[in-house]
Amino acid sequence: MNVRAGRHACFERLVLDIDAPLTGWSVRYVDQLTQSGSGFVVPVAGGARLEVVARVGVIPTDSFFVGPGRLIDTSSYRTFRDVAWVGSFEGVTTVGLGVRAHLPFRAFVLAGPGDGSRLVVDVGHRWCAPGHSRC
Repeated sequence: MNVRAGRHACFERLVLDIDAPLTGWSVRYVDQLTQSGSGFVVPVAGGARLEVVARVGVIPTDSFFVGPGRLIDTSSYRTFRDVAWVGSFEGVTTVGLGVRAHLPFRAFVLAGPGDGSRLVVDVGHRWCAPGHSRC
């Protein structure tokens, strides 16, 4: 698995590149992130936290991290505040995404490359005004 992020005009994107077909996933706002198995709370910076779960087992290596438990350097991002490794337990991998505030998001899976898949999470910079579809 590889974790990467990008900045766009209206949103920021987190991508989990997975080397196999993704059989299940979920993304939701949570009050805190906890490690499966141990129940330990994983601190994730930001005004709100998204729990990004992929049903795929991963063994983390040192190349995953930009600092202790951190997957992406978010210092130059407008909306992302933190991307933290929460853990992988019994075939379920969890990443914590700290964002500036409780903002709109969408999540979806793309096939490829090859036999792999990509779990994509887009978080808007702000809410759109009522009646507008473009922010």
